[in-house]
Amino acid sequence: MTNNLLERLLKLSLIYNEAGIGQKPVRDWDSTFEEPNKKYSSIPLGNSIEKCGKLDLITENEKEFLFNTIRELMRNGFSHADSTKILNGLPNETTMFQGGFSQSTEIKPVTVNQKIIPFMQALHIENFAKENAADYFEYVYELTKKIDQRLIDKNGKTSV
Repeated sequence: MTNNLLERLLKLSLIYNEAGIGQKPVRDWDSTFEEPNKKYSSIPLGNSIEKCGKLDLITENEKEFLFNTIRELMRNGFSHADSTKILNGLPNETTMFQGGFSQSTEIKPVTVNQKIIPFMQALHIENFAKENAADYFEYVYELTKKIDQRLIDKNGKTSV
């Protein structure tokens, strides 16, 4: 859900940057929003990030973080169900121990790649999502407030 919020935020920022903010007569809504909507409503996330950066709706640091971390890891990793992006930080080899309760066998170390074993992937992805969801949402929420203020400042208004 936060991925959707982020993508919508950036597209709306571009639309309002072009159309302007503030009150518009109802009779002008179609003409005001038609072109910006056509121009920005279906562009890819990477393009939205680049364009927002060029228009100073986001800072260079925000642009780099959005492009390299959020787009690749959070958005592409989860939207495309790409476990290689999400689990990239885990080691390829992990030592586990094998033994049994029914026989008195010795405990033996076994090396596995937990990034390619589906049930282990699922556990790690779930943990990653739980550990990062609140911070990711907070980041997007704060970015929303910053972009709102930048649009206000660019348009010489006191509110959106």
